Amino acid sequence: MTPFKVNTPYTPAGDQPEAIEQLTASIVAGNKYNTLLGVTGSGKTYTMAKIIEATQMPTLIMTHNKTLAAQLYSEFRGFFPDNHVEYFISYYDYYQPEAYIPRQDLFIEKDSSINSELERMRLSTTASLLTFDDIICVASVSANYGLGSPVEYKKNVQKLEVGQEYSQRELLHKLVDMGYKRNDKFFDRADFRVNGDVVDIFPAYFEEEFIRIEFFGDELESLTKHEYLTNKKTESLTDAIVYSVNPFVVSQDRLAIAIKSIEDELGERLAELHEQNKLVEYQRLKQRVEFDLEMLESTGMCKGIENYARLLTDKKEGDTPYSLIDYFESMNRPYLLIVDESHVSLSQFRGMHAADRSRKTVLVDYGFRLPSALDNRPLKFDEYINKKASFLFVSATPQDLELEMSSVIARQIIRPTGLLDPEIEIVDSEFQVEKLFDEIKKVTAKNERVLVTVLTKKMAEELASYYSDLGIRVKYMHSEIDAIERNQTIRQLRLGKFDVLIGINLLREGLDIPEASLVAILDADKEGFLRSKTSLVQTMGRAARNVNGRVLLFAKRITDSMKFAIDTTNERRKIQETHNKKHGIIPKTTIRRLDEDLKVEEYGDIYLKADRLNKMPASERQKMVLELNKQMKKASKDLNFEEAIRIRDEIEKIKKL
Repeated sequence: MTPFKVNTPYTPAGDQPEAIEQLTASIVAGNKYNTLLGVTGSGKTYTMAKIIEATQMPTLIMTHNKTLAAQLYSEFRGFFPDNHVEYFISYYDYYQPEAYIPRQDLFIEKDSSINSELERMRLSTTASLLTFDDIICVASVSANYGLGSPVEYKKNVQKLEVGQEYSQRELLHKLVDMGYKRNDKFFDRADFRVNGDVVDIFPAYFEEEFIRIEFFGDELESLTKHEYLTNKKTESLTDAIVYSVNPFVVSQDRLAIAIKSIEDELGERLAELHEQNKLVEYQRLKQRVEFDLEMLESTGMCKGIENYARLLTDKKEGDTPYSLIDYFESMNRPYLLIVDESHVSLSQFRGMHAADRSRKTVLVDYGFRLPSALDNRPLKFDEYINKKASFLFVSATPQDLELEMSSVIARQIIRPTGLLDPEIEIVDSEFQVEKLFDEIKKVTAKNERVLVTVLTKKMAEELASYYSDLGIRVKYMHSEIDAIERNQTIRQLRLGKFDVLIGINLLREGLDIPEASLVAILDADKEGFLRSKTSLVQTMGRAARNVNGRVLLFAKRITDSMKFAIDTTNERRKIQETHNKKHGIIPKTTIRRLDEDLKVEEYGDIYLKADRLNKMPASERQKMVLELNKQMKKASKDLNFEEAIRIRDEIEKIKKL
């Protein structure tokens, strides 16, 4: 095993050493639940990395949204360059689950668009977990959803070893059974191609390399890795393992048993529907499942195969489905599960199962799915929290649940930068919009940014429009703005393209903008979810990365939540001030590197001219595809998935020619 080693010039400071020591000792002692209570800007991510290094345990880091997951993935890749850091989030650019609305007799077909790079990263995660020991995986809630059996996935592999004999025909049949397809023209991920005694395989989870197998008769004479774009040999191998293209792909024997189980369940369910005189549901289910069975028998796959997951994995009704966590457990060694922003993440995990079951129950009742589809589900909270892992909850505002379960609660209140919690001022909410305008002018004059949080989407949009008319450079952000656009908006704010960002609850966990020196909370006394003590503490923390950080609470009265948030912030401010005086620390604004914006060459003038493309030799078009593939992979590697999607679509246009 390659040891986990943090690669950074920094050393633990403030109360990081004590937190690392406390939590490491508790985890090593076998205590199942522990909590890291760390304020914004105290270096919680670095502490997490040092705990991984100290415990030497494979680690799954889960958080409640993709934006935070991408940020964590980037940071941990930097901390652990010599280890296998993986990324596991939903692979959909767009996803509309199938659903049925009885009162309208409206069936909504499943509609989705899969991001091939995210799919590759998911497959890379599952393959790595069965191959390596030094795994750190950053995941979203997707890790709680059903996945194929790790046992079956490990069985359904093709082992290759130089000097051994293989029938080329049988090898190719095996690759097809594993989900690979032959493609001699446009060789791409999850493809194989054949040229005489040479077989090239592009594993579904590889990024820029493929495996070349050279035979002498039936003997495997040479096994090498080659760069995809240049065909240049990069490595000679003595052996290799090729995994299937999908965790739901199972062996032929297992598939035959699953098909028989589906047929049996279909017969039983049709008999029930016939007895209940539900003839429409009877015909609907019969037609749908029989079509799926034909596809499974002929190709080993079908649309919506996940709905048969329980039968494919030989689980009983009500059994806990397989998930990514089971791949960690298949390593047969202790592992660590870190829940980042646990005060939100755990609540979200708790609600996943009920929402999923409600939708699928309707589908089953009206003949769109077999009852076994109900077992294709996310984990119930009890199933999740009782996994074999050592749990570490990380939050600035942990809930009672985490605190009550935890054996050790390590507090990380000191910021190594010396930054103090922001000063808080309560302002009468009468004429709050006009008063805030005056404050914005003062802050923007110093080239600093402002974050404003309101209660509704309409308020965010109208306030942004009002300030814009007054000459303020302002944008709004809420849940209808997609994740990619949100990231771009935050980047533009940091670059100074505009000065004020107005949002709702999106101005809370994980928003890291050191340039923001003022956080304004409008209607702070409207007690509720958006103005709870947790929400207020988290929102106020956004101003804790700037030495001039201030918070304005616009209110008519001081609520219990406001009092808690103010007292907590002031207490932490005093602790930091005492530490700074003792050690002679002068507070400095956090410096967070702003990644260079990805510049991708525009190919529009080339590939939008159909006549030119049609006249272009096929070899030139192929060169263009190779170059675009290179640009797409670079965009994906930099987590610029919007640009990667755009290039991917253009590649498909060229391939159709």
